[in-house]
Amino acid sequence: MSIDPRLDRAMRRVLGLVLGLVLGPLLTSSAGAQSMESVLSPGVLSQAHAKWDDSCRSCHTPFDRKAQEKLCVDCHKDVGRDLGDHAGLHGRQKPQPCRSCHTEHKGREMNIAPLDQAKFDHARTDYVLRGGHRSVDCVKCHAVGRKYSAAPQDCQSCHRKDDVHKGGLGVKCQNCHEEKSWKETRFDHSVTRFPLKGAHGPARCESCHKTREYKDTPSACVACHRKDDKHKAQFGDKCETCHTEQRWRDITFKHDADTRYPLREKHRELRCGSCHTGHLYKDKPGTGCVDCHRKDDKHKATLGTDCAQCHAEKGWRSVQRFDHDRTAFPLLGKHGQAGCKDCHQSLVYREVTSTCVGCHRKDDRHEATLGERCADCHTESNWQAPRFDHNRARFSLRGAHAAASLACKSCHADVRSYRKTPSDCVACHRKDDKHETQLGERCDSCHDETRWKPARFDHNKARFSLAGAHGSVECKACHQSLRFRDASRDCLSCHRKDDRHKASLGAACESCHNVRAWRLWRFDHDRQTDYPLGAAHAKLPCSTCHKDPAPPGRKVAALARACVSCHLKDDVHERGFGPRCEQCHQPSRWSVVSPGTAGARP
Repeated sequence: MSIDPRLDRAMRRVLGLVLGLVLGPLLTSSAGAQSMESVLSPGVLSQAHAKWDDSCRSCHTPFDRKAQEKLCVDCHKDVGRDLGDHAGLHGRQKPQPCRSCHTEHKGREMNIAPLDQAKFDHARTDYVLRGGHRSVDCVKCHAVGRKYSAAPQDCQSCHRKDDVHKGGLGVKCQNCHEEKSWKETRFDHSVTRFPLKGAHGPARCESCHKTREYKDTPSACVACHRKDDKHKAQFGDKCETCHTEQRWRDITFKHDADTRYPLREKHRELRCGSCHTGHLYKDKPGTGCVDCHRKDDKHKATLGTDCAQCHAEKGWRSVQRFDHDRTAFPLLGKHGQAGCKDCHQSLVYREVTSTCVGCHRKDDRHEATLGERCADCHTESNWQAPRFDHNRARFSLRGAHAAASLACKSCHADVRSYRKTPSDCVACHRKDDKHETQLGERCDSCHDETRWKPARFDHNKARFSLAGAHGSVECKACHQSLRFRDASRDCLSCHRKDDRHKASLGAACESCHNVRAWRLWRFDHDRQTDYPLGAAHAKLPCSTCHKDPAPPGRKVAALARACVSCHLKDDVHERGFGPRCEQCHQPSRWSVVSPGTAGARP
C-alpha cells in the first residue's frame, strides 16, 4: 500500500510534536538525551565509526541536518582541506552532502566508501593517468588496507626496482622516462652543463656514459678523445682550444687572434714544439725574446730582455736600426755619424760610460783640470769649436772682454789651469797701471770694460769733491803725477801763486775765496772779526787799514783797533784828550762831534 507523500510529511510532523511533548523532559539532561538517542538510532554504525555508537551528537545536531556536513569535515580534516583547496577527489566534486555517497547505520561490515574501479575517473584526482599508467591495476599503486589518497605520486615509489641508475640521477625520473613506456626515454641534454653540439648530437649515450651513473660523467674532451690526442697530453686537456665539435680533425686555433703573442715573419714558420716544449698550460713559454733566444744573446743580458729594440722577427741576424735617442745618451751632432764600435769596443754595450772623457780623454788638453763636464764648453757638432757661457762663471764677460777677437788665451795662458786664472784687473792690466799700484787694485773704480783708456772717476765720491771752477780743471793741474793719492787738498797747494797775502792770512783761503772763481772773494768783517765795520769804515778799501804786504811775522788780526792807529793825523787835540776818540767822534763822519757819547764804539 502506498502512502501519499503529503500525508506522510504531515504524519511525521505530528509524530515529532508528540515525541517532543513526551520526550522533552527526558532530553533536558545529557544522560537522558544520550539514552533516548540510542533508542531512536536507525541502525548499527560501520566498523570505522563504531566508537561513536553511543554518541550521536558527534555526527548529528538535533533538528539541524545541515550541521552534519561541518561535523564530518571536523573529523575528516584531510577531506576538509581538499574541499577548501578544491583539490583531491573531494575538492574536485560538485558540492553535495556527505551522505550522498557515504551511508551509515547499515551494520559493522558495511563499506561506507564504495568505489567502482571500472567506472572511476582518475582524472578527477590530483594524479591523472596517462600512457602506460592507464592499463596498470589499481593495487599496483594503491596498497590494500590504505586510503586511496595515501598512494605516492613520485616515480621512485613504484619504479625503484626499474631505476638502473640506483638513485644517482635523483628522483625526477620524468626528466628522461615517459608514461607511455618506461623503457622509452627522452632527455634534453641542452639543459645540462654539457649541451650536445655538432658531432656530439647523434652520438649514442653509451659512447660517453659507460655506466648508468650519468651524473658524474666527466665533460673534459680527453675523457672520450684521449686516444685521439696526438699530443699525448702535452698541450693539456683543453682540446676545445684547437678542435671543434663539428669534426675532431678540423683545427680552428689562430695564434694571432687567440693569444697575446701574434706570430709574424719567421715565427710563422716554426712548429708548435719549437717554443712549446713543456705542458701547454702548466709550462707556458714566456713571451720575452730571451725565453727562446738566450743562446743567441751575444750581449750576455747586459742590454736587458727587450731584444726587439734591435732585432727583428724576419731574422735574428737581421738587426734593425737601433734608436739610440731612446737611451740615456741620445746621439747628436757628430755622434750620429759614429759607428757603434767607435764607442762600444765589445758587444757588452752597457760597459761603455756616457761621460765625454770615456771617449775623448786623449782630446782633453786641460788634462782633467776642468773635470769631466766637457759638454760645458765643447759641443757634439765639433770638438774643436768650444762654446762656453762665461756669464755663468764667476767672471762675466762684458764690453771689450766679450769681443770675438779676444781669444781665451789672452787671459788663460795655460789651458790646464783655467780654474786658477785670477779675476782681478791687475792680473791682465798690470802693464797698463800708470799709477804704479798706489791706487790699489780696484781698477774698475775708474776704468770700465768698454775701453781701458777713457777712464771714469767720480771725484764727488772722493774726499775732495770737485765743485765750481774745479770741475773743469784737468787732472794734471792738481795731480802732477799719476800717483793721484799724493795730491794735497789744501788751497795753497795749487793757489800759492794767487795768494797776494803771502800766507799772512794762513792757509784757509776758503774763508774769503770760493770755488766759483778765485777773484770773487768774500769776507764778512762784521761776523768773522770782533771789529765790525760801520758807516764810513765799510766803504774803505782793505788796504786803508791793512797795509799790504804786512811786515814779516805780523798778522792782520794783530792790527791795533784804536782810532788813533789810523786817525793820528786827524787828532787836532794832539792827544790832549787821550786815545779814545770815539767819545766825541762818530764812525759815520770824523768832523761831527757828539759830546756825551763817551763809551760808544765806532
